[in-house]
Amino acid sequence: MNKTLVLASGFTFDYENLLGDGKVTTGDVAALAGRIAAAHRAVEHMRATGEVRGHLSKDGEPEKVLFSQLPYIEEGHLNSPVSIRKLQEFGQSLRNRVDAVVSFGIGGSFLGNKVLFDVHSGDFWNYKSREARDGYPKLFFSGQNIDARRTTELIDLLIKEAGVKARHEQGKPYRVTLIVISKSGSTLDTMSTFMVAYDKLKKQPGLEVEVVAVTDPATGEKATLLKKLATEQGWPTFRVPDGVGGRFSIFSEVGLVTAACIGMDIEAFLAGARAMDEVCRTGDIWQNPAMLNAVLKYVAAETYGRDIEVFMPYGDYLKSVAEWYVQLLAESLGKRTDREENVVFYGRTPIVAVGTTDMHAQTQQHQDGKKDKVVQFVKVQDWENDPVIPNVFPSAAKLAEISSLHLSQALDAAREANAEALIHDGRFNATFVLPSVTAYHLGELLYMLALSVAYEGELANVDAFDQPGVEAYKRILGPKLKARKK
Repeated sequence: MNKTLVLASGFTFDYENLLGDGKVTTGDVAALAGRIAAAHRAVEHMRATGEVRGHLSKDGEPEKVLFSQLPYIEEGHLNSPVSIRKLQEFGQSLRNRVDAVVSFGIGGSFLGNKVLFDVHSGDFWNYKSREARDGYPKLFFSGQNIDARRTTELIDLLIKEAGVKARHEQGKPYRVTLIVISKSGSTLDTMSTFMVAYDKLKKQPGLEVEVVAVTDPATGEKATLLKKLATEQGWPTFRVPDGVGGRFSIFSEVGLVTAACIGMDIEAFLAGARAMDEVCRTGDIWQNPAMLNAVLKYVAAETYGRDIEVFMPYGDYLKSVAEWYVQLLAESLGKRTDREENVVFYGRTPIVAVGTTDMHAQTQQHQDGKKDKVVQFVKVQDWENDPVIPNVFPSAAKLAEISSLHLSQALDAAREANAEALIHDGRFNATFVLPSVTAYHLGELLYMLALSVAYEGELANVDAFDQPGVEAYKRILGPKLKARKK
């Protein structure tokens, strides 16, 4: 049996080290045939209607689940031709006019946006000249933690850059756009850091501040605190849509606003997600990568005790994908009760790792620790830039041995060695292969993972779209904040 699923785009799910003798078996999968078919019907029903059995909002009201609509740019959809054009026009309005953007958000409003920034822009975007950035502004993140030192240092940096521009460009103002992302407008982490930055920067001579709010679009009596502020202050707004949890919001205006700020191809990103969604409409598990991934990981956890998933991309700029996946898996599937209110304490624990970095840190635990893990690798097939290792020191035999290899060849050899060592000791692993690091293939990967948790929620009979455990600490936090003001 061929244990690789290759899509027309070249995206590949290699599950050789996850299915077979001593691993999840075809018999295990066959035994779940009825539940797998039911899960597929439930996901198809979600796609068609937005309805998920038993799903309620945090307020206890029926709530549709609409993330599967997002890849389709159509009139009446959350992403429409008008909304995409508005995003693109916003991005163009920043070019050669705004010096820096600061994005304030937490949870999916940070993690998804950071993925898009890292994959498109990389670590050194803010060090590049405006010309090298094609006129797009520098971009910084804040609000993902209530950190006094980092918040202060970011403000100081922007003020310093404003001073440098004033000296070198005949007093021209330094323009900063603050993008504040909060559905309610009362998110502590986001709003506290935003208000500190807004206040300090507004008072700084030679520095002009613009604000864009990404929030619930409701108006009138239903308007959120942030929506009311935006209306009062005249700030432009984008939407945090109903029916899309934060961990899925990367495909909505919440994430796409960052893509617009850096000139990322929004339509290609959504096209990749759309292509993956279309492939996953089949009920044939062996041809549906999201369903296959969900089933194999579910069986590995429930039958073989592999309830930790180490998500390990081989590439620095894909680390944030693993960090985004931590939220996706943890919030979607970490549930105390099933749909019938039986206590089940379900969930697989996600861990971030990066190859080859964590081969020198975590792999000792993966290889010799408890057999409670599935290691999920991500491989890039073709790199845009791929230097050859030169034979700089021919007298050093060990170094000469690796000369003439491309860096990607050395990277992939390390991944293969890791995978083989693990499976030789009965340690489950699998590999997603991206043909290249593009907006399209990123859309494929992220959407497949999002759809996978929908399937696994059905298999486990838990609501993959609520997060009651998060609300527990929030109920405690409010009184604690009030007590500190006394």
